[in-house]
Amino acid sequence: MKLIKAYIRTFMVDEVVSALKELKAPRLSAIEVKALGDEIDPDQLEISAKLGSTYTAMVKIELICTDECVERVKETILNHARTGYKGDGLIAIFPVEDAISIRTGKNGILPFG
Repeated sequence: MKLIKAYIRTFMVDEVVSALKELKAPRLSAIEVKALGDEIDPDQLEISAKLGSTYTAMVKIELICTDECVERVKETILNHARTGYKGDGLIAIFPVEDAISIRTGKNGILPFG
């Protein structure tokens, strides 16, 4: 199993989530985040007194899938989140040892794929 985290532009979220739902991806999480760094398009920057720096609002999408579906998910995100401009985001893929249902307590629940 793999955990996929994708950091994407906020205005691309609906398109990416819709495309992932077409793949039958369950249990998606979408979390608003503030991205910092010089990779950000200067036209997208906001100034934060709290953070003491410039940032851009982004969304982190997380999901767990089988090893076999990682390429499909990655390609779907790339195809639906890319604008071609600096600061389009990042996809990170991590191994997952196990997944446990909180409701049933069963481990080894099968993510989609």
